[in-house]
Amino acid sequence: MSAIVMIWRHHQVLWATTLGDIRSRFIGTIFGAAWIVIYPLLFLGLYAVVYTMIYKVRVAQFGTFDYVLLIFCGLVPFLGFAEALGSGVGAVLGNKGLVRNTLFPIELIPVKTVLASSVTMLVGLLMLLGILWSRGIVHSTQWMIPLILMLQILFTVGLIWILSAINVFVPDLSQMVGVLILFLMLVSPIAYTHEMIPQELIPFMYPNPLYYLIMLYRDAAFIGEVKLELLGVFTMMSIGTLCLGGFIFSRLKPLFSDYV
Repeated sequence: MSAIVMIWRHHQVLWATTLGDIRSRFIGTIFGAAWIVIYPLLFLGLYAVVYTMIYKVRVAQFGTFDYVLLIFCGLVPFLGFAEALGSGVGAVLGNKGLVRNTLFPIELIPVKTVLASSVTMLVGLLMLLGILWSRGIVHSTQWMIPLILMLQILFTVGLIWILSAINVFVPDLSQMVGVLILFLMLVSPIAYTHEMIPQELIPFMYPNPLYYLIMLYRDAAFIGEVKLELLGVFTMMSIGTLCLGGFIFSRLKPLFSDYV
């Protein structure tokens, strides 16, 4: 819990460094901050073409455009998680100056990386809600999206604490992230519903945290019904991962300076 207390105590420093990370991402690019909008739209277009035109996937209760929105509900949080995972694993090794700076809390390095990586997802969620509302799809459960977003950030911070700490001693871990993201993209229910999963494969979905995350976003934003059992399981996963990540990171951080 000391790592969590550290975040709250230095939240102003965390906010300032996160804003700096966000600005630095778009320096030198042609489109600048517009990539925050372009990035999710490109992925959505790719998924929509593959699943609606090549695979010709059809869901009985949804038209083609509604099915695309269904994909968007799962794609936005996945992109946020994937971006945080891709940049967060090497966060400690990539900030050697801050690691050696005794005045800067090392715990904040992975946290600011996760927060900066969540900007694209936040913009994507706002775009999604805007499209849903324009089509008259308004549910009271949409008010639960901020709660689900907070749980996602807690889970991701805990996971990145663990992976970034291990990556200091096993640098090969950062090379495996691309394969892991591709694997998670294939096994996560981004473009298919729970009903489309074969019964014999459903038990393999339960250990995947992204299964709960995507289902919660989709149910809250599009379906209008949030299953409390899914919310309960993901809440426990998020809090447990955050506490475990804080514990592991705080135990390993005294050794970082010898390896960085």
